[in-house]
Amino acid sequence: MTTTASEDRPADGARTAEARMPEAVIDEAMIASMRAKVGIDLRIDHSVNNEEATRIAVAKFAGGIGDINPLWTDAERGRRSDYGGPVAPPSFVIGCFSGIQFGWPGLGAFHSCTDMDMLAPIYWYDTITAKCRYDGFTGPRPSKFAGRMVTDHFTNTYVNQHGEKVAEIRWQVVNYERASARGKSKTRKPLTVPHPWTPEELAEIEERVLAEKPRGAEPRWWEDVSVGDPVDTLTKGPIGLTDEVAFIAGGGTPIPRLKAHAASLADYAAHPAWSFRDPETGAKEPIYAVHYNQAAANAMGVPYQYDVGFQRQCWQIQLMTHWIGDSGWVKHISAQYRGFVYLSDVIELGGVVTGKEIDADGEHVVHVQTFARNQRGDDVMPGSAVVALPSRQGGPSPAARRARSAS
Repeated sequence: MTTTASEDRPADGARTAEARMPEAVIDEAMIASMRAKVGIDLRIDHSVNNEEATRIAVAKFAGGIGDINPLWTDAERGRRSDYGGPVAPPSFVIGCFSGIQFGWPGLGAFHSCTDMDMLAPIYWYDTITAKCRYDGFTGPRPSKFAGRMVTDHFTNTYVNQHGEKVAEIRWQVVNYERASARGKSKTRKPLTVPHPWTPEELAEIEERVLAEKPRGAEPRWWEDVSVGDPVDTLTKGPIGLTDEVAFIAGGGTPIPRLKAHAASLADYAAHPAWSFRDPETGAKEPIYAVHYNQAAANAMGVPYQYDVGFQRQCWQIQLMTHWIGDSGWVKHISAQYRGFVYLSDVIELGGVVTGKEIDADGEHVVHVQTFARNQRGDDVMPGSAVVALPSRQGGPSPAARRARSAS
């Protein structure tokens, strides 16, 4: 079917009204209030999901991002690896804490980009403490999408029980005037969503997904990589509702944690901007439901449910860990989130080697430009990565260099 953000269901069914979320415009009082918060460490207890990398927590997170590498879920495989013990995927910190709903009440928001350093492995049963600092905002500025926008800047840090920083994430959120966005969505070219896949196309996609395997224990040697080499592709989709639920269950956002019944109503009473009323069920739902509830997505000015920014980020990290093998290490990764990945979309992730060097740390690194293309040919996540690879010249692998001797 073809749907737009303003479409109501026909009168047989059951939508009697559009969902409405709190709406506001950017004014001087709002700007002054946010400016006063610059530099503070935010209260994030309500948005922390995993504090300990237990076996089950790691397995649920890996399953929630669709990562089949047994290095993350098989303890014996971890012990045989250069890490010397069972470890979590480097993106696991995103399942501990990713982000929060903060400030700009009544504005819509989209996570727009991420810049991430991965500093040390997370072993099973490590305890991770997260912090989030508000670094300020840029804007307001005009936007073709929604009147005026402001962009928030945040820094997340993650420290283990030994006081060792394991990761740092610098990320941005675009905040926009929701009413303007909803109005402009009615004039945009309509999309066909969900995408009308044929049975033959679906069979081919699923065959491709099942054929894509992580490199695993076989090293990818730095000397064997050349500028211009492609990165093995990774396919996600067709994106379904359960994919979003699995990401939530694995510890990915929500922001704040999802609750039910009295627990959720108490939160919404204290923070009215966190929720809206679903026009079909009459229930109050979190604004985060834009990722699995069409009424919520429409109220945001978007035609259909869509993925989570940090979920997409995990896919990019998985692309690189699949390619480098279990002895390599993803040192740095960055990405911009352009457009939406709607439920039913298929995303092909890949990349190309753009450079190689021995860096200031003495590691043999490769620079990669990455992409994430949907079936319409749009690159919905252009990005880059710096990965360290083992060298035939000898010495410990990047994974072995970071192994914890006590593990």
